[in-house]
Amino acid sequence: MQYKELKQFPEKFLWGASTSAYQVEGAVAEDGKSPSIIDMYEHPEDVADFSVASDHYHRYREDIAMFAEMGLKAYRFSIAWTRILPGGTGDVNAKGLEFYGNLIGECRKYGIEPIVTMYHFDLPYCLEEKGGWLNRDTIDAFVNYAKVLFEHFGREVKYWLTINEQNTMILHPGAIGLPKSGELPSKKVMYQQNHHMMLAQAKVMKLFHQMVPEGMIGPALNLTAMYPATCRPEDAIAAHNWEVLRCWNFADVPVYGWYHPLAWEYMKDRDLTPDVADGDREILENAKPDFIAMNYYSTATIAASRGDASDVAARAGDQQIMLGEQGVYRPAENEYVGKTQYGWVVDPVGFRYTLRKTYERYRLPILITENGIGAPDTLEEDGSVHDAYRIDFIREHLHQMKLAITDGVDMLGYCPWAAIDVVSTHQGYRKRYGFIYVDRTDDDPKECARLRKDSFYWYQKVIQSRGTELD
Repeated sequence: MQYKELKQFPEKFLWGASTSAYQVEGAVAEDGKSPSIIDMYEHPEDVADFSVASDHYHRYREDIAMFAEMGLKAYRFSIAWTRILPGGTGDVNAKGLEFYGNLIGECRKYGIEPIVTMYHFDLPYCLEEKGGWLNRDTIDAFVNYAKVLFEHFGREVKYWLTINEQNTMILHPGAIGLPKSGELPSKKVMYQQNHHMMLAQAKVMKLFHQMVPEGMIGPALNLTAMYPATCRPEDAIAAHNWEVLRCWNFADVPVYGWYHPLAWEYMKDRDLTPDVADGDREILENAKPDFIAMNYYSTATIAASRGDASDVAARAGDQQIMLGEQGVYRPAENEYVGKTQYGWVVDPVGFRYTLRKTYERYRLPILITENGIGAPDTLEEDGSVHDAYRIDFIREHLHQMKLAITDGVDMLGYCPWAAIDVVSTHQGYRKRYGFIYVDRTDDDPKECARLRKDSFYWYQKVIQSRGTELD
């Protein structure tokens, strides 16, 4: 659709950027923090671990000041459950409360809206040893953790995210690392874990609306549109299959209070349905988010299943690379989109398409909590980093977001990944996302000096112009 005039970004649009605790903080064993499952996973030997990361824990004041210089109106970060409740439940760690209280205070000092993710992959390992999300007791542990956060930070934080990329954790469990056993849970186990996470999320959203009535809360999901490989009807059915199983099923539960019917039939057919206790459905139906948070990187193109092993493609070690599933869908190539050097599809128009689909389905405001391009940035001798590819990527996606807004999509804000270079799960510091360069390598943390990339100055101008100047 061609418009006579495009709408502008809303006046109170949250121009921001994102990080996560385990990828940026470091200090994994300081001030009472206990190990998370991330700390205990097996990671590639030649990739930086999370012990130092970008040293945000010790340098957050410097970082927030740089975010303010860039012009950020919002900073999306996660709280490490293990810093607040080292035992998963029980005694509250005063040092953990102090750190996040100071971090939030620094944001407020510069007029930056804090957006808090409660759970970003890093379950306390002590709870994992008791069964993790397969144990229904973890539901109560998460609710207790949430209550502590709302009591201490609810007056200062308006926007909350419950669980980051639950669909990634369930559908691609090895994407964030491998357990020391090297064995991943079965799909049956994963769908039971998913059910418990959905219950925990529903209970937390209901509690939030009681404790923080002026705030807003929602899930943060990795959402993407699926294209059929051809006009063949069977390809369209396959694309819809995977779009439902990967995306809509994980958003339908918090919004509508139950599983997508196609997903439920899929689980029944394959003996994957979770055990549902008395009262579970009522819990899910009695909670609702205020918005949908979306992590968007790429689209996927899908062909009809052949019903045999050829449906499953080789894995490239990344959650953004589609695998295929026998009898459900088969991944296909798309000649009309680009790719990063890591095999991720680059599809700005697909961003608009996904926004339209998501808003049409849920009629809730959308907050972008991740979007970005990973690349091996080069630090020049003069301390500059020329990342024109990042500028181009974000510019094109912002243009498509403006088109989506003109289409009628209600947008809360845009928080791309990442505010600052973080440890990329599979490629460490060889694959960078930030507007701010962290001077370290995978094998040498050095001083972790902060350096402004070209994209820093470009995004600064974008924010100053409220999105009217994207060039």
